[in-house]
Amino acid sequence: MNNHSELKEIVFQFVEQDNNVQIMPLGKGHINDSYKVISNGKEYVLQRINHHIFKNVDQLQDNIFRVTSHIRAKLEARGETDIERKVLSLLPARDEKLYYKDGNGDYWRVMDFIGGSKSYDEINPELAYRAGMAFGDFQQMLADLPGDPLFETIPNFHNMEARLETFRASVKNNRAGRLNEVADLVSEIELRADEMCKAERLHREGMLPKRTNHCDTKVNNILFDEEDRVLCVVDLDTVMPGYVLSDFGDFIRTGANTGAEDDKELGRVSVDLAIFEGYAKGYLQKAGSFLTKMEIENLAFGAKLLTYMQTVRFFTDYIDGDTYYKIAYPEHNLVRTKAQFKLLQSLEEHFEEMQRIVLQAAGC
Repeated sequence: MNNHSELKEIVFQFVEQDNNVQIMPLGKGHINDSYKVISNGKEYVLQRINHHIFKNVDQLQDNIFRVTSHIRAKLEARGETDIERKVLSLLPARDEKLYYKDGNGDYWRVMDFIGGSKSYDEINPELAYRAGMAFGDFQQMLADLPGDPLFETIPNFHNMEARLETFRASVKNNRAGRLNEVADLVSEIELRADEMCKAERLHREGMLPKRTNHCDTKVNNILFDEEDRVLCVVDLDTVMPGYVLSDFGDFIRTGANTGAEDDKELGRVSVDLAIFEGYAKGYLQKAGSFLTKMEIENLAFGAKLLTYMQTVRFFTDYIDGDTYYKIAYPEHNLVRTKAQFKLLQSLEEHFEEMQRIVLQAAGC
């Protein structure tokens, strides 16, 4: 961990020297370390970028700059007010790069702090509706992003075929010797594998486009103002090409679960259809104008896909001996696997109703 004087030196790569600068930890941050900075009467966010996950920091920052510049232009064209609170603003370092590499080989960036904002970890149908509008509007504004597709900051992040390849290699190697006890679950994964690779097949056939996606559509990646109006979408590290059904599905997976992601009491885990409906209505109200019929028809499937994908990811890590995810106790990844699988079963059970909600919200 960097000491205060080191952090000050990093901050002054981006802003003018200030003897009274204040730097304090900000948020929980699973991936990047974040700090709030007050310097010369202005507020900023300082972040250390996890370059073990995001290996190409230059391209990562270029992605974020392209996305935020395009959103800013769209907001200006709409005649929006208070734009500085509605899109992230990166500060260039002294050398004009959008990051600074320190003597330890760590990468840092600075953004303007968005004041008077809050985020939520828990959700209700009304917030889900607003979150749907936020992510729908985000995708809609970026649907005509000029130039080449964005850089893929984490290759194959939402590619189900690639995830299954990794899973099957783990099953074959059985490194931690845990397969005997979970053979039934392996069968359940394989039973659904063909259906779950549908998006990749449709893309190859030219029937499902890749668009600019957020790829981490949790409710806490939206900032709201004091009146619960959406300010902006944040945490843009994973913004890259993907299928809109993945972004839709990941919100449902994380936001519409009546239980916890690692719930030991499987009876608590199911899909909350009121939250599903709120999100679908908000999302389609903003995104419906640019989506194809194929995309709309597969949004509900996206909820199944992303829940299946996370089941496979937790399960792969359990079979490997817990090498990727942090665990709180030895069986943690297996508990997560079973909880995600239970959510998947609930989504399968309510799939026709989810499909009806989506099509009705889209006016089909």
